[in-house]
Amino acid sequence: MANSPTTNPAATFAEAGRLGEIRTRLFFLLGALVVYRIGTFIPVPGIDPVKVANFFNDKANTILGVVNTFSGGALQRLSIFAMGVMPYISASIIIQMLSMVVPTLMEYRKEGEAGRRKTTQLTRYATVGLAVFQSFGAAAALQNGGMVLAGGFQWMLVATITMTTGTLFLMWLGEQITERGIGNGISMLILSGIVAGIPGAISRTFNSVNSGEILPIFAIVLVIIVVGVTYFCVFVERAQRRITVHYAKRQVGRRLYAGQSSHLPFKLNMSGVIPPIFASSLLLFPATMASFFATGTTDNKWTLFMQRVQAALNYGQPLHLVLYAALILGFTFFYTALVFNARDTADNLKKSGAFIPGIRPGQQTGEYIDKVLSRLTLWGAFYIMAVCLLPEFLVSSQGVPFQFGGTSLLIVVVVVMDFMAQLQAHMMSNQYPGLMKKANLLGAGRGAPGQGER
Repeated sequence: MANSPTTNPAATFAEAGRLGEIRTRLFFLLGALVVYRIGTFIPVPGIDPVKVANFFNDKANTILGVVNTFSGGALQRLSIFAMGVMPYISASIIIQMLSMVVPTLMEYRKEGEAGRRKTTQLTRYATVGLAVFQSFGAAAALQNGGMVLAGGFQWMLVATITMTTGTLFLMWLGEQITERGIGNGISMLILSGIVAGIPGAISRTFNSVNSGEILPIFAIVLVIIVVGVTYFCVFVERAQRRITVHYAKRQVGRRLYAGQSSHLPFKLNMSGVIPPIFASSLLLFPATMASFFATGTTDNKWTLFMQRVQAALNYGQPLHLVLYAALILGFTFFYTALVFNARDTADNLKKSGAFIPGIRPGQQTGEYIDKVLSRLTLWGAFYIMAVCLLPEFLVSSQGVPFQFGGTSLLIVVVVVMDFMAQLQAHMMSNQYPGLMKKANLLGAGRGAPGQGER
């Protein structure tokens, strides 16, 4: 197991600021995030902000608190971006799952860029359907809970259209960030929402220490745990399992090229932040609906049933922990198998004349790579589960006033590392033409004396 070389972020940003195209991309990213943050403070028309705030304050340590953290407070304020990007993520889950079993979608995966565009179009349509469904359910729950100023079908229609449009705008904005900015757009939107909640979380922690709810020594231990888990996440995300690959001797024309050695790098966490996000989005829908519809008179059997469901799926409850861990494990293997095909890798190695020492090219190479990848994926799933479940234990047992670490910390670490990698890739692509131009000039300069002697 090895770690990739480190880079200096400050030097990277300083150098990026001198490159015009990258500077434009950075400004576009910053502007898009500012637009997103402004939208999180624009409320849905007709809601009672006081009642909505009180409702979400009571649900701070439930799954709604976690979702509110992802949205940067948009859910608590019931803004036009209240649904966030969760419908888009859920639609992506559904389409990717169907692409494993539906023949038409399987063909799209083999068509390259054209197939990817068709899959993206289907994901957008599914996002519209899920956003309408979830927005209508949230509007109905708000009206049933008495959190609107003037209810009725007209208000529900306006609220549904408003929140659905907000989700579709975020989907479009994320795609624009991916194309014109730096980093994955949807991930950057989620990251900005998480980072926006950090000052408030620190403030609540200090208030809890001052009021005596948390002992100062425990606050110090909590800071040490946060730093330690962050370092652990960075270390694991940079770790690689390298499989040595030898290239046979090749003859091109009259030249004989000697065999070379290289390696196949495999990360311990091949799936990134996708498994916890997928797991959270699947747990979100039943828990959110149960939380909304659990309000009402206790004489109603439907209300009592929803209250039991809500209590069982609450943040830190045993059923929630078990389902969350099982979904993370399943999605880690599912997404790794989706993005990496060991058999295709083995075929490509065989075509290029490469082989793994001691392993026969072809099928045995594919089986060996699949075996190594399965072991890495298992440990990667345990790593993700440990990081994501630790804050739930702290919240439920120690009463920590915010959702420390977990999925949020994992998203921050992975997205920031991906952002830095893409930033360095853009810098290299911008420097490449200049390097080639210098090389051509040097070659021409060395050739000039020889031409003059003829």
